[in-house]
Amino acid sequence: MKALIIAAMMAMAGLVSAPSMAAAPTAKLEHFEVDLYDQASLQRGAQIFTNYCLSCHSASFMRYNRMAKDLGLTEEQVKQNLMFATDKIGDTMQVAMRPEDAKKWFGVTPPDLSVIARARGTDWLYSYLNNFYLDASRPMGTNNPYLVNAGMPHILWEQQGFQALDHETGKMELTEQGALTPRQYDQYVGDLVNFLAYISEPSKLDRLALGPWVLLYLAVFFFIALALKKAYWKDVH
Repeated sequence: MKALIIAAMMAMAGLVSAPSMAAAPTAKLEHFEVDLYDQASLQRGAQIFTNYCLSCHSASFMRYNRMAKDLGLTEEQVKQNLMFATDKIGDTMQVAMRPEDAKKWFGVTPPDLSVIARARGTDWLYSYLNNFYLDASRPMGTNNPYLVNAGMPHILWEQQGFQALDHETGKMELTEQGALTPRQYDQYVGDLVNFLAYISEPSKLDRLALGPWVLLYLAVFFFIALALKKAYWKDVH
């Protein structure tokens, strides 16, 4: 539990560059509905995460073999398609980039994303990944109203394209479309956020599966307890 709390604090601190700590986001969050039962979405999200996020961000609380089991993948499928920084299926999802290099390039060491969905919330993650906009004053050429002046570049620009922000209305305008349509990109980001929600609490899948059986047990036990109560108290009156 202590490790989870520390990781969450690191995640919240690490995403923010020094200039942005004083700037609270004013944009309204976009809602995202997590669906951990959508295994296909989780599989697509895992692929997006390993292809784009794992270059800089680790997920040190998640092991590849656990992910394979939960997402309905074989270990061979994971090895061939999702493992780029190790060849051991039992390893955690560590980043290959050295922390000192990351700090030099981005100004801050990218945080571990194991519990980022719990630290920030899935609505925030969905809104953040959807709303990068062009900003010539930034080193990476983009900014984000949900985390102003963050060091993270728009890593999914090839899929989304580029947007311009109207600072008066707060609205985004797509100025250059990427490989995906806006609707396709929304699903693309949704799959990634869905996966981030999964790795933040993998045991939730087990709890969801166990929940109906627990409720059934309590319902049956209620009638047994009621019968016992009547049997114990029938002579009192």
